[in-house]
Amino acid sequence: MKIDTKCKLLIHPSKDEFGTYQKITAEEAGWRKLNFTAKKLKKNDAWENYTDDTEMCIVLLGGKFSITSKWGNWKTENSRIDVFSGLPHAVYLPPKTEFKLTALSEEVDLGCGYTEGDKNFKGFFISPELIKSFGIELRGGDNASRQINSILPPGSECSKLVCVEVYTPSGNWSSFPAHKHDERIVDAKGTLKEAELEEIYFYKFNKPQGFALQKIYTYDRSLNEIAEPHNDDVVLVPKGYHPVSAGHGYNVYYLNFLAGSDQSLANSDDPDHKWIYGTWKGIDQRLPMVTLEMNLGN
Repeated sequence: MKIDTKCKLLIHPSKDEFGTYQKITAEEAGWRKLNFTAKKLKKNDAWENYTDDTEMCIVLLGGKFSITSKWGNWKTENSRIDVFSGLPHAVYLPPKTEFKLTALSEEVDLGCGYTEGDKNFKGFFISPELIKSFGIELRGGDNASRQINSILPPGSECSKLVCVEVYTPSGNWSSFPAHKHDERIVDAKGTLKEAELEEIYFYKFNKPQGFALQKIYTYDRSLNEIAEPHNDDVVLVPKGYHPVSAGHGYNVYYLNFLAGSDQSLANSDDPDHKWIYGTWKGIDQRLPMVTLEMNLGN
């Protein structure tokens, strides 16, 4: 875990070409629940692991793999070459699960989030077709338009983990108007209005020199940081609002893992910026950025 000297919430990858290039434990992050790993495998390399007391979601960023566990033997078909060439495959594994993941292409790139889980859930495979069935969401409008692909959305058959991926076109804003999810709020009717969640943003760009800017702040500015993520960087969101701006000329991808009080994305907007809702004229025509049809051409 290599923390940026200018922003304590920005974590740089290792320089290793293969193997684990991001590994962030909850203890290292300074919070309680969420852990993250990213790794690259060469063809025929195997990742053998045991989930222990955690539930885990493994997301294919690029390449082809097979995976075996007591929950089934699965193999990717029509998998994306990289995050900008289609929808993902993923695997959910509950606690007390041994697995073996084998690389079937020259390179396999994986992102993995994990947190304490409930062993009563079952493992399952997530295909691009299933992700399309969840509904590819085009959120926001104008230059705050972005695409959200749900991988492990609220309501999934799991304990606490949530996973989505977001595509933000060059020059656009994302996670905006700014929102937060750092306290559990339930209204008088028992409806969950905001969950207490820890979150990571794991970044990829369509060009190697690409970058974004992400602001992480609380309303009273007791936390007020600006991160400049580049390829394979992670930004930690322990609390507060956390909008993103894509550098002009660079399409931005980020993989979000969240874990906390509920298997939910309930959040609260920054009241200073709520007026922006309803002002948009339309969705950016560059969206959707990735589709299932792109997988079928790989």
